[in-house]
Amino acid sequence: MRKKGILLPLVIVLATALLLAAAGCSPPPKTKEDKPAPVEMKLAHFFPATHPAETQLIQPWKKAVEEATKGRVKITSYPGQTLLQADAIYDGVVNGIADLGLSCFSYTRGRFPVLEAFELPGITYNSSKAASQVAWEGIRQLNPKEVQDTKLMMVFSTGPGDLFTKVPVRNLNDLKGLEIRATGLSAKTLKALGANPVAMPQSDAYEALSKGVVKGNLSPVEVLKGWKHAEVTSYLTRTPFLYNTLFFITMNLNKWNSLPPDVQRAVEEVNEKFFKEVASGLWDKQNEDALKWAVETKGMKVITLPREEADRWINLVKPIQDEFISSVNAKGHNGQLVLDTVKKLAEKYNQ
Repeated sequence: MRKKGILLPLVIVLATALLLAAAGCSPPPKTKEDKPAPVEMKLAHFFPATHPAETQLIQPWKKAVEEATKGRVKITSYPGQTLLQADAIYDGVVNGIADLGLSCFSYTRGRFPVLEAFELPGITYNSSKAASQVAWEGIRQLNPKEVQDTKLMMVFSTGPGDLFTKVPVRNLNDLKGLEIRATGLSAKTLKALGANPVAMPQSDAYEALSKGVVKGNLSPVEVLKGWKHAEVTSYLTRTPFLYNTLFFITMNLNKWNSLPPDVQRAVEEVNEKFFKEVASGLWDKQNEDALKWAVETKGMKVITLPREEADRWINLVKPIQDEFISSVNAKGHNGQLVLDTVKKLAEKYNQ
């Protein structure tokens, strides 16, 4: 009995020692390798959260970037001016308030003197896709210094804008003295044609049209439905040579330079895909839908100017092109080269 009492504790001690020895010889348990934290980016823009610029472009684009970079880049969109006001977005990206931004170059007129060439009157664009291709290729060819303080992801355009009026405009006599809502370069264009431009934001135009304060608007066709201007105007005069607005998506340069080369390549591949498949023609789809709605549900009448009449309008706005050349030359650029580049590309992509 005594032997059994001594033996049992001895067995326990030996077994414990063997277990401890085995544990000491075993390699440490493997731990899952930690992934590097993603680069978080904030994207500022002014469109409402329900606008196609957000739902059809920004959201799918950012998802594609995140997938292409295997989660190493994560983008959060701030629509509706919740991070930056529309006219402060480009400089906000330069200064790092936002990492990415979407806005219009024309909101800070004078800040991008060379790029104003893509919005000059007298140059015809048959579609937003053509206008977008002209701008994106033209900017790459010209490489103006004014956009080298950020990394452009892409540029795209509304394409042609038309006149929506309460009375028919079939010639310059009909337009003379007519109060038309317009701002910036559009106001200068309409004044050259003899109209009476009235400056106001798009958000005020519906009420002004309904009360007769203005008799028309010069804008992309999408506002007929999106802003319901077809309810307060009756005629649309096709003017593909009067209006074009250019948008950008751009990234803070330091943020871009901090990304590894393979991540940069992945982002640029996504950019090219989305420019071609979504951004370049984004306004075409909106314009088509709006015009169909305006004609079918509101009885909007569409007027196409005869070639001879259209040429009269184009000749009257040519001094604005000449003024552009002089202004850009004074800033040390070759204004004629810039304008010729835009015209040549417009001819190419309108085909």
